[in-house]
Amino acid sequence: MPSFDVVSKVQWSEIDNALLQAQKELSQRFDFQATGAVVEKTPEGLLVAANTDDRVRAAQKVVEEKLVKRKVSLRHVEKGEVQPGPKGTSKLLMKIKEGIEVEKAREIIKQLKDSKLKVQGAIQEAQVRVSGKNKDDLQAAIRLLRGLDLGIELQIVNLRD
Repeated sequence: MPSFDVVSKVQWSEIDNALLQAQKELSQRFDFQATGAVVEKTPEGLLVAANTDDRVRAAQKVVEEKLVKRKVSLRHVEKGEVQPGPKGTSKLLMKIKEGIEVEKAREIIKQLKDSKLKVQGAIQEAQVRVSGKNKDDLQAAIRLLRGLDLGIELQIVNLRD
């Protein structure tokens, strides 16, 4: 029975590359000199810190630009609020979202059922498996999923006959 998986995965190597490029730009740009602007990867996400709130927001824009240039969707990034940091500095945490949450998976399955296509969806951990009897129905389901706006980036993988 033909099937495919719907996932939401992040290319961590591209995030690391974008982070290195952002760090390099922050160290070289004149408007970031003596502001203490740093960007680092933490277990929670990407931490942006600087002396003032404005410099934190500007550094965040630099990181976002580098992510877009590396073809990492900003739908994977959940921006937090600027928080006061140690010694009068400011910081901002940008969380990286990966995987499909259960509510979003249920919404995907509901959309597939409402479309009257002859396919079935099943939630498997952080992905959704869609199966059907013929390939044409699966291709129609892929077109339907690409047209949805769920607020997360979806990829289609493991298309099997």
